Amino acid sequence: MSIQLGQIAPDFTQDSSQGAIHFHEWLGTSWGILFSHPKDFTPVCTTELGEVARLKPEWDKRNVKVIGLSVDTLARHHTWEADIAETQGHAVNFPMLADHDHKVSELYGMIHPLSDPTVTVRSVFVIDPNKKIRLTLTYPPSAGRNFQEILRVIDSLQLTDGYKVATPVNWTDGQDVIIVPSVTDEAAKTMFPNGWKTLKPYLRMVPQPPLPR
Repeated sequence: MSIQLGQIAPDFTQDSSQGAIHFHEWLGTSWGILFSHPKDFTPVCTTELGEVARLKPEWDKRNVKVIGLSVDTLARHHTWEADIAETQGHAVNFPMLADHDHKVSELYGMIHPLSDPTVTVRSVFVIDPNKKIRLTLTYPPSAGRNFQEILRVIDSLQLTDGYKVATPVNWTDGQDVIIVPSVTDEAAKTMFPNGWKTLKPYLRMVPQPPLPR
């Protein structure tokens, strides 16, 4: 299945390390990150799950719930969690779906047969409180993800949902942003009364408004 930006995230019910998950109900009014790792007891995945656990204060600050997935069983998830805590210094503090029947991974297109038909690739789906898909990322099994980039994109999404702006290349929280072209100069005077810098008629830079948190 091809998941596209703007569509409603497919709902599902699946077992997890924290009990059965009814996905839309579990998300509630939060943002969500659904991410898959190829297999339990693998080195790159061990580092990734430790990092996601370490970042819990950052997810909480952004009203984000995180949930992992692999095609392993609950028993393997629970055993592996001890290794993650021991080697990464952070115990897993989010649910991990036990998708041994491939129900969720097939629903979200996480298994790529030309890569490896037996495991999931490193997929990431960012989902907003309206249950819409806002970001998709796919990494090969060998490349660990940069979760600072995922935090950065969530900051951008939450900012641009609140204001008529877009974020430029390599933007991070606190840097100037772009007034979207659909906003006229007259309208911009009301939205941004302290002014902006016009580089081109279509490229107007303005100090970043506060993130809506």
